Amino acid sequence: MEKVLVAYFSASGITAEVAEKIRRAFGADIYEIRPETAYTSADLDWRDRNSRSSVEMQDTSSRPALKDRDAEVEKYDKVFIGFPIWWYREPSIIDTFLEAYDFNGKTVIPFATSGSSGMGQTAERIRSIIPGADVKDGKRVRSDVTEAEIREIFV
Repeated sequence: MEKVLVAYFSASGITAEVAEKIRRAFGADIYEIRPETAYTSADLDWRDRNSRSSVEMQDTSSRPALKDRDAEVEKYDKVFIGFPIWWYREPSIIDTFLEAYDFNGKTVIPFATSGSSGMGQTAERIRSIIPGADVKDGKRVRSDVTEAEIREIFV
């Protein structure tokens, strides 16, 4: 039987809610990707070019530190990776997470939450970080998505 993990980063709780729905829909395990230093509302102010998130996203080599490195990714065949879309791509903390583990031979399915932004070049960026994985294009998921819809979206 295929072992599935839902690993997610959530700044406001919305991605966490969707991750939990995916966990239930697929009988998966769940893991929260947490930065060593939590983001404050001031850090997340995208209108402030000097906010922490803005600075990180302007520098594609930025790799915020992880609070934990105990995801046990090696135990899973399929890994959903969830995050809010920031500046049309995954937050830098996701890149840190991907580089911290061996995804060779795994199926990786990105999913994102966003008020309006699409996935942009997210799948291509993730493929370049973990080239040994089968990275799917992924989907942007509404916060009010149902478990039944999730099963249809991620067939």
